[in-house]
Amino acid sequence: MKSILVFITAIFLLGTAFSQEIKQDTLIVKQDTLVVKQDTLLPVPPEPINLDSVLRIINLNPFFTLQVDSTLFYDLKINKPSEFYFWYLKNAPIGVKIDKNTGLLYFKAEKSYFKSGKLKYDIPYNVEVGVQNLRDAKDRIESGFTIMFYSTEVVVSKLKPTIGNTVLLEEGDSIKFRVQCETGSFPVEQITINSNLPISNFKSVNKCDDEFGWMVPYDFIRENDTARQKILVLQFIGTDKFRNSDTATVRVFIRPGINYPQKNQEHLQVTNEMKKYVTNLKLTFFVISTNIKKTKNTRTGFDITGSSTAMLGTIISSTGTSTGAKNMGKVLPSVGLTLVPVKEAVSPNKVQEQNTASQVRATIKRLDYMVTENMTIGDRDPDILAKTKKMRDELKQSQLQLVDLPLVEFDPRYSQDDAEKYFNNPKVNKRYKLKVN
Repeated sequence: MKSILVFITAIFLLGTAFSQEIKQDTLIVKQDTLVVKQDTLLPVPPEPINLDSVLRIINLNPFFTLQVDSTLFYDLKINKPSEFYFWYLKNAPIGVKIDKNTGLLYFKAEKSYFKSGKLKYDIPYNVEVGVQNLRDAKDRIESGFTIMFYSTEVVVSKLKPTIGNTVLLEEGDSIKFRVQCETGSFPVEQITINSNLPISNFKSVNKCDDEFGWMVPYDFIRENDTARQKILVLQFIGTDKFRNSDTATVRVFIRPGINYPQKNQEHLQVTNEMKKYVTNLKLTFFVISTNIKKTKNTRTGFDITGSSTAMLGTIISSTGTSTGAKNMGKVLPSVGLTLVPVKEAVSPNKVQEQNTASQVRATIKRLDYMVTENMTIGDRDPDILAKTKKMRDELKQSQLQLVDLPLVEFDPRYSQDDAEKYFNNPKVNKRYKLKVN
């Protein structure tokens, strides 16, 4: 009985094991079938590519900000061994260096670079960096970064006009100068002009190295102004982008000047008036002197006739043989005497006209001398005001002295050339020449 139970138990265990083996084999087959189905439904993925095969800089910083008097050390790396590669920089600002073998970027921002103007604050500098394979010319790469410098110490830019602080000008003068800038921490971006007196028609200054230009007008100091000198204060105010400002002041002392174009015209006008007046006086002198000469000839004729008649009567009365001849000789001297009142009545002696002619001639001589003496020397004669005044006063005085003299401006019987020749005639000069005993 006991042996039977052992036999049955062994058979049961063997059957259980066989059934489990069959199920397991079936599951494996199903799994293999599932894998086959997956292979037929999904595409086979490509083989992965090694990205490090392309040369690149793996730690490049695109932007650097550096304070003045500080030092920059930055070790650039590539994705390949660096023993066969060469590092270089392009368009690098002064002082920026790189180790050609290791790629170590180095820069010390010394203050002298900025004081000399070789570097400037708050201005981005674009730098190109490259690495080259020494064995393969095609194996290279170039990239870039930006570096900018700043300073916590603010130095205000200064304005420097190319002229002194004090300038002396006269009306009609011009002033020109440039406004230069001494750049500090930040450059001057705008320049404005202020003045204590209103001015116009000037060349403005807006930025560094612009030129200021202005001509002082002749009416800057007016006749009713009590001050004979004005002070023009020009202030040039330069500002940067942070509104830091600097002011340069130029003081211009302005005195009354001579308006040479206008004063030359006035001098020419007075000269022409004087020459015209002298020309009329010469024609008047010619007419007066001619009339005086005619009168003198008439009176001389009367004198000669009277004298001849009286002498003839004396001769006849002395040498006459008949009584009638002697009586006629006695009468003829009386006839000669009667010609004297006739002479005075017909041709009176023109003493006043003679004095007037002498005065006119003296006036002509004086005015001619004044014209020659007060000629202008060049276009900017400093004595032009005094010369013009002297000529104007002399002309007015001569006109007042001869105010009663009727001027002969035109006479059809005479010409200006005749009057000029007559005035310069040596015989006429001798006649009017002053005689001293």
